[in-house]
Amino acid sequence: MPAADHVDLVVEQWARERPDVDASPIRIIGRISRLTRSIERQLDVVYHRHGLEAWEYDVLASLRRGGAPFELTAGELLAALMITSGTVTNRIDRLEARGYVQRVKDATDRRVVRVRLTPAGRRVVDRALPDHLANEETILSSLSGAERRQLERLLRKVASNLPSG
Repeated sequence: MPAADHVDLVVEQWARERPDVDASPIRIIGRISRLTRSIERQLDVVYHRHGLEAWEYDVLASLRRGGAPFELTAGELLAALMITSGTVTNRIDRLEARGYVQRVKDATDRRVVRVRLTPAGRRVVDRALPDHLANEETILSSLSGAERRQLERLLRKVASNLPSG
């Protein structure tokens, strides 16, 4: 078992100061919160190496992984990224200014605008993807295959109890 960490200290402090409350959820939620921040910092190293911010990678990867013609409506991006409509518009604008995406009118409904990955956008996300996945592999390297599957199941179970948006 790993040595005691900051989260253990926090729980011990609450147990001492407020023995009338059960602070044990902090053992999991606190660690998830701390892990989230740490993982984001480690992922940012790779994104920055490729000249990207995390949100830029997320948008470009969402477009790329859907396959040709590598495009989604703003609403589909909104759902994929779980962000507000104002945020998605701002992100599209910024990626369009960098030449990574372009807006195109839908062929069947001129009111619908699709966001398409440009060749430059595809190149940058295709270069970043192997490094990104290797980085994620490094983050998870202390877990066996069975532990990863177990963690995945448990995280999915916790997530199913939360609102999805």
